[in-house]
Amino acid sequence: MPKLKHYDNTGTARFITFNCYRDEPSLNDNRAKEILLTCLNNTREKYNFLILGYVIMPEHVHLVIHPPDGTQIGRVIGEIKSLSAREWFRITAGKSEKTTRVFWQRRCYDHNCRTTDAVREKIEYCHRNPVRRGLVEQQEDWLWSSYNWYQGQTDVPLKMDISEF
Repeated sequence: MPKLKHYDNTGTARFITFNCYRDEPSLNDNRAKEILLTCLNNTREKYNFLILGYVIMPEHVHLVIHPPDGTQIGRVIGEIKSLSAREWFRITAGKSEKTTRVFWQRRCYDHNCRTTDAVREKIEYCHRNPVRRGLVEQQEDWLWSSYNWYQGQTDVPLKMDISEF
């Protein structure tokens, strides 16, 4: 497979998607989602990027982030995936019949959002995803997205960064 090209010096927000290994619904477990959000938050602090929106689905994740210019997105996402997988396997050691020790697919997809409208559209895409998939009837019913933060709630799993995009 050809290597996906990331354009890291655009000064734009990025829409990123990454999947669980073999598209398995490994993120059905709330502990797995909590681990992922902790790793995402810690990586945000380390690399100083803004999180503008997200959704965690059973088998994939969408993020809208705004990294400092020159930040290597592949490295950032690789670190999030590596840290979250290690922590998941650490807490579930010996508790699963699965022999696979792979949590994430290797690659991620990213898209440069060149306009404020594109950023908003990708955030809204994240928020609509659980409803379109039939996981909930209303966007606010899905705890694992940034939707409720944008509705003014403060007791949310992950706070967003305020930005002009």
